[in-house]
Amino acid sequence: MMQRPRHPAAQLGLALLLLATWSPPAAAQSERCVFQISNVDRQGAVVETPQGTNYFAGGNVQLSCRGLQVTMRSDSVAAYGGTVVHFIGNVKYRDSTLTMDADRGTYYRNGEKWEARGRVVTNNLRTGSKLTGPALDYYRVAKGVRDTLEMFSTGRPRIEYVTNDPGVKLVEPYIIVANRVRLKGSDRLWAGGKVTINRSDFSARGDSLRLDTGQGSDGTLIGGNPVMRGLGRDSFNLTGRRLDLKLSGRELTYVIAKGTAHAVSKEWDLVADTIGLDIKNRKLEQTLAWGDSTRPYATSPAYAMRADSLALDTPGQQLKEVRGFGKAWLGGTIDTRTKQRDWMRGDTVIAQFVQRDSAGTRRAALNRIVARKSAQSFHLDPNPKHPERPSINYARGDVIVMTMKHGARTGVDRVDVQGQVDGVQLEAAEVVPADSLSPRPQAAERARGGQ
Repeated sequence: MMQRPRHPAAQLGLALLLLATWSPPAAAQSERCVFQISNVDRQGAVVETPQGTNYFAGGNVQLSCRGLQVTMRSDSVAAYGGTVVHFIGNVKYRDSTLTMDADRGTYYRNGEKWEARGRVVTNNLRTGSKLTGPALDYYRVAKGVRDTLEMFSTGRPRIEYVTNDPGVKLVEPYIIVANRVRLKGSDRLWAGGKVTINRSDFSARGDSLRLDTGQGSDGTLIGGNPVMRGLGRDSFNLTGRRLDLKLSGRELTYVIAKGTAHAVSKEWDLVADTIGLDIKNRKLEQTLAWGDSTRPYATSPAYAMRADSLALDTPGQQLKEVRGFGKAWLGGTIDTRTKQRDWMRGDTVIAQFVQRDSAGTRRAALNRIVARKSAQSFHLDPNPKHPERPSINYARGDVIVMTMKHGARTGVDRVDVQGQVDGVQLEAAEVVPADSLSPRPQAAERARGGQ
């Protein structure tokens, strides 16, 4: 090893030697990295080998790419044959797109590839996204090589994925963790192996993730029983074989669960082939469900509903209306004595709700039900004398409207039937004791001639 050159001319000679060794053809020099030395604190040496010229330097070694905004520094450097450069200790890489710190780094000039290893921290200067992990391969944009940057990371990296445009006020990032990750440009991401996504308003997990916050504005989460949980006051849980994501303005606006879909919120439990959640301003606004093999079926402590398709409206995170289309059926609370429930059915059934206080908590209460086309209703009226034998009301019509009572007494207030109407009302009859049908003993004696 030779001592670090002290004279400026000697140091310039080493720089020129590297330039002569590593310069690509002139036509490509505007994009390809042409190394030049900016600083060497302690020592440097040049070794000629049959394979090419090797260069070694130690002590705050700083290199840059001539004419480009690319700089690299580390405690020591070993360059081999003018194509591969190893950086060891306190490695820092900087270009116009990102900054990267690591324990070790390697630059491959032929492919314009940078490898970072050991406590890697990368920041995207354009979006503000940040990646931390043990290993990262970075493929720089270079004319004739690639027109879009790419990064690959393994060892379960953590990504603070920011979707902002430059100059836009920073919004909360998506925190993405996976066994392996690929990023392309500033808006496309693929992740595999125990993927988790977290933000203050939701969390999600699955085995694989695809996310496009750019032109595509969509994503997919599959494998490993993917699940999404809405957090906060209006929490929900959504599962399916596959979760498709839709974005608008780079914000999550719609989630579709496909294949044995299941959604649960504080108001309802819903199963169907497919369930879609419409999200507005990070709040659940509407839920849609449809399917053939599994017809939508929603249940709650107060009601149950089934149809070919269902729509649940929850503006302001409050249940307002549930609509069923195609062989729709809605049942009320199960009676504890008879184990039966009131119900209505029709081609279309609409259930409307109001918010009521219940033990200090605002809850949705069934207020009005409308059944249309081949409408039918079944209703049990309490019988004060015989609670176990309520009166039964069954009606049919073109349209049936059932209005509920609220306050101290709950239940059905009235039923209005319109169009072609028929039905039946069954009242509980007084039961005659069995022994009252037999002659009294005295009468029987008299009949036999006794006194």
